[in-house]
Amino acid sequence: MSTNQSAPTTIDAYVATFPLEVQALLQQIRQVIHEAVPNLGEAISYGMPSFTLNGQYLLYFAAYKKHIGLYPAPTGVEEFQEAVALYGGGKGTLKFPLDKPIPFDLIHRVVRFRAKEQAEKAAAKQK
Repeated sequence: MSTNQSAPTTIDAYVATFPLEVQALLQQIRQVIHEAVPNLGEAISYGMPSFTLNGQYLLYFAAYKKHIGLYPAPTGVEEFQEAVALYGGGKGTLKFPLDKPIPFDLIHRVVRFRAKEQAEKAAAKQK
């Protein structure tokens, strides 16, 4: 993202700040997120695209010079151990290098997992 522009206030504006190849990947990731869990809200939070479910934060993604990050990633969950080993970039972060294929199926599974996790937390609070 260029530093001489004002901070984007929508995901479309955020995506538009990147080269066309990266824009295409960001739009594909955005589409996968919405396919995984329909009717998500969108916002920019902490300068990154953010998705909300029932008014609660679900996850972020962001593009960098050499990778796209997805936050938070499920950590300590056996189903995602291999993905964290391959793409882990720190606690709760998955880093997808721009010079390798983006694992859209993994992103779909992470989004579904996060939505289920959020629903379980909401149900536990109601008890």
